[in-house]
Amino acid sequence: MTMENNLKPEERLDELHRNGYVIIQNPNKFCFGMDAVLLSGFAKVKKGERVLDLGTGTGIIPILLEAKTQGEHFTGLELQEESVDMAKRSVAWNHLEKRIDIVEGDIKDAAKLFGASSFDVITANPPYMIGNHGLAGGNEAKAIARHEIFCTIDDVLGQSAKLLRPNGRFYLVHRPFRLAEIMSKMVSYGIEPKRMQLVYPFVDREPNILLIEGLRGGNSRLKVEKPLIIYKEAGIYTDEIYEIYGY
Repeated sequence: MTMENNLKPEERLDELHRNGYVIIQNPNKFCFGMDAVLLSGFAKVKKGERVLDLGTGTGIIPILLEAKTQGEHFTGLELQEESVDMAKRSVAWNHLEKRIDIVEGDIKDAAKLFGASSFDVITANPPYMIGNHGLAGGNEAKAIARHEIFCTIDDVLGQSAKLLRPNGRFYLVHRPFRLAEIMSKMVSYGIEPKRMQLVYPFVDREPNILLIEGLRGGNSRLKVEKPLIIYKEAGIYTDEIYEIYGY
């Protein structure tokens, strides 16, 4: 299989700096961002565990977690047909068909699709804007990825509570301005917040990314990790970011 006969017009092949893996993306639709990479670094997957990524887009998180962890199997669930197609072709390009499944479907139906208590770990990089807040332009793929059009935080947490085995772990990347709401809803769905980290663009700025881990049926005890700073100075990542990216 060559690049020429597997890529469609407007698509590109991006290196992931992990195990020689690549990913197919269409920059005119929606490309993965730092949120996905940070989530793949924050999530802990143990040997033999089964992982589900809700709203996987082009499959970036399952591919990165397969490269970084000793998990047994990884599944990505995605609603948008075009993203599913790209994700499946990326999995095939990296020869990961036995390790990663990409499933087309709605997060709201996830428990019906996979069955209760069927995963050890769930990851989610869901839309973080409420309703039409900040919605502009006509790019449907980007709008779906960024705004709660087809998927709300309640959908993600409600399905995760059903899909996780007892003591299964849930990992979310979101925005700090919704932290109180997220923690409250996690508790209400029986996913106890256990670990969180705030990500700052620069050391003297306020945080703009939230990483949080929850435990299905866990006791109340939260560990707050040290801040993660993205840039030493403009255009230069900190050592921690370079390590997460794998450069």
